[in-house]
Amino acid sequence: MEGFSPELDQDVYAHLRALAERIYAERGGSHPTLQPTALLHEAWMKLERSSSRYVSRAHFIAVAARAMRQILVNRARARSAQKRGGEAQHRTTLSGIGTDPNAVVDVLTLDEALQALEAVNPRAAEVALLRTFGGLTVPEVAEATGLSEATVGRAWRFARVFLADRLS
Repeated sequence: MEGFSPELDQDVYAHLRALAERIYAERGGSHPTLQPTALLHEAWMKLERSSSRYVSRAHFIAVAARAMRQILVNRARARSAQKRGGEAQHRTTLSGIGTDPNAVVDVLTLDEALQALEAVNPRAAEVALLRTFGGLTVPEVAEATGLSEATVGRAWRFARVFLADRLS
């Protein structure tokens, strides 16, 4: 298998740009410094510094989603440590989790819930990360992880219940 070359794929860039815009919008567009393009470019630079090879488009998007999550969590932690800014600056919606898709949760709280899920069920945590931060569909998650769509569906159902309980 030859691998995937993200620098040549404008489709991937557009997908990640839309994902960064969704994250920004879900946070109320209130972040003073991290605009969608900045988040995307920071994640892109982080990925370029790594020597990782990507098997497919879905694999690259999965890795990029992890990078965006790390960037958001690190920035939220830094703001919390500085005790500046409003709480709304590091909040996100729970799209696809629980009964209220417009419910808002702190990024750090979501990260802690994902870590707790990972301790209980690493597969479900991976699927939740790819679905929430990566914006991947079930078939795309299946492709990125090498799992069947049925397995991804079961893991996603478990993750949604776990996270909804943990975040309520």
